[in-house]
Parts: sequence; C-alpha cells; structure tokens
Amino acid sequence: MKKRWLGLFLLISLLLSACTNSTVTQPVTQSPAELPTETSPALTLTDALGRTVTLDSLPQRIVVTGKASLMVLDAMYMFPEARERVVAFEDLAQGDVNFISLLDPNYAEKAWLQRDAGVEQFVSAEPDLVVMKSSNAEKYGAPIEAINIPVVYVDFETPEQYARDLDILGKIFGNPKRAEELIAYYQGKQIAVSVALAAESTHPSVLLLQYALKDGAVAFTVPPLSWMQTRLVEMACGTVAWSDVQPSSGWTTVTIEQIAAWDPDVILIVAYNDDPSAIAASLKEDAQWKTLRAVQNGKLYGFPKDLYSWDQPDTRWVLGLQWLATVLYPERLKPETLMPAVQEFYQFAYGLDAQTFEASIKPALQGDLP
Repeated sequence: MKKRWLGLFLLISLLLSACTNSTVTQPVTQSPAELPTETSPALTLTDALGRTVTLDSLPQRIVVTGKASLMVLDAMYMFPEARERVVAFEDLAQGDVNFISLLDPNYAEKAWLQRDAGVEQFVSAEPDLVVMKSSNAEKYGAPIEAINIPVVYVDFETPEQYARDLDILGKIFGNPKRAEELIAYYQGKQIAVSVALAAESTHPSVLLLQYALKDGAVAFTVPPLSWMQTRLVEMACGTVAWSDVQPSSGWTTVTIEQIAAWDPDVILIVAYNDDPSAIAASLKEDAQWKTLRAVQNGKLYGFPKDLYSWDQPDTRWVLGLQWLATVLYPERLKPETLMPAVQEFYQFAYGLDAQTFEASIKPALQGDLP
C-alpha cells in the first residue's frame, strides 16, 4: 500500500507542477502491523499532531467535537462503521437538510453535544475515543485528555492531509481497505484533472471571493494562500489573482477598488448563507462590477454547493475541483460530465442510491452548474 501511495503522489506532484508551484507532500502512512490482531489487541497510530496514540482495542464509542466538527463527521461517515460506532456529536445542520440523518439509521439515538458545555458531557457519553481537528487541541482537546479520555487529532484541510487523515480513520475503524479506496478515489480525481489540463500553457487569472454581510454591509473576502480554496484554483490550473495578499489566519476583506485593480479573467463567488448564483447574477447588474473584465466576458460564477459549499475542506472539495476545471477549461473537461460525477461521488463516498440523490441532494444544489 505504501509503495502504491508513493507512486501516486509522485505522479500527482509531477502533473501538478505544470499548473502550480505548489508541491504534494507524501502522507504519513502507518504500518498494517499497527492494527489490532488476535495476539496484539492494542491499536497504535500517529495523529495529525504527530502524537502516538495507543488504544487497548478498536474504539466502539467515538465522539466527534470541536470547531468544524461537521467536516470531520462527513469524512468519518464515508466509513460504514461510523453508523454504529460514532455515538455523539454536535447537532449542527448543513443547509436545509441534516446530511448525517440521511446516512445514519441510528441518528435519532445519538447524543447531542454543546461545544462549550464542559467535559461532563463527554463523561456521560462514555466514549473510548474523541476525534477532533488539531486546531481545537488547546481549547477543547486538553480538558478531555486531562480526564483520561483518549483524543485523536486530524486536520482535513488540504488534499495531502486528506490522504493522511483518511488513513488514520481507517486505523480507528479497523478498515484500512476502505481508507485505501477513498484515498485512491480522491487522488484519481486530482490526476484526471491534471492529465486533462497538462497541455495548457496559458492559465487564466482567477479571483475567489466570499460574499457576506458584515455589520449590515456587503463584504468581500479572500482566503489565505494555504487554504483549500486557493489550492483548488491552483489544482485547476488557474493563476491566483490575490497572491499579493497575505492573510494571517482567516478571510481578509478586500475593496471593490482592489478587485478592480486585479481585474481577473474569472471571478468565483462563494456565499455560505445565500444562493451563490443569485449573488453572482446581482453583481453582474452592478455598475461598478460591469467594468470588470470577468463580468464583461461572462466569467463571473457562483461557486456551487449542496448541503455544504464545494470550496471548503469538506469531503466535497473534490467536486469543487472538478467543477472549477470545467469552468476554466470547458473544451478540455466537458461541463456535461459534472452531474454524473456528483452522483458518482455520493454513491461511492456514502452509498446513496439514485433515488436518495434525486430526492435529497439534487434539490439542494445551488451555484452556476451546467
């Protein structure tokens, strides 16, 4: 398995070099010998913080908590064991439909957590493992570790971390085969995009903006250069228009004057609390925005979402990559291939059949889709 991963990462690194200066880091994989066996029941793994975590056996009562826990849950539920073994999490909905309830027949029996309610709620859930993002380690993880409940930290922030953290989840659930399948799926989609665009020598400048209301006024922000949103632009062979901005820890506000100075070939509008295609349509009618090259050339788009936006480091980022590649290079990657790819994702990742997809996922789709 390690040799196969190494070969895939070398191939992805070589292909991505045609689009971007970013590199792909080989994930930290763990030996199958670290899985529990009849003679050695203990499970030992290395988490996202480089900590060695040893458990007496495969955890049967897993709690997921902390900021961005929904993204962790979405990754965990790509493993069928999650339905039985995840026993508690925060009751946070994604969009108008609670996605986890579509996947878990035991959803109504789960315990709901309050993020700031204290460690007592974790004791009552009787977990043998708590999983959270590493950014929560100090505020949420340390108090839980202090009462001797094991914690495993993951990141799920970049494509490389996805490979590593899916490997970690494969160890936790005792299902390394499923982890390998998922990793191959994500890497395969990256390779497919890279191969299709390898011959492109001219890359359009792309500006990704988050639209939001801030203090009652419209605000536009750009993401840090290391975040998934930026990585998606790079992987889709776009030139990052906001590369001269160096946000420190989050989205950075930009003015219409700065946007006009960049005057990119393509503008992508992310709107977490609104319909992104409706926001994009309204901007196209704005007098200031009409002066921009992207608007004049019909290259302003609402970034798609369903129950979660496809630009985020959620499991759906692979859909965002495929969509963006079809937007930037429709002659290379045909837009009509996208919707079948979306349905394929939900079937492969979560086992949703065509009827469930049509009833629960497709109606939630928003953004400028083909």
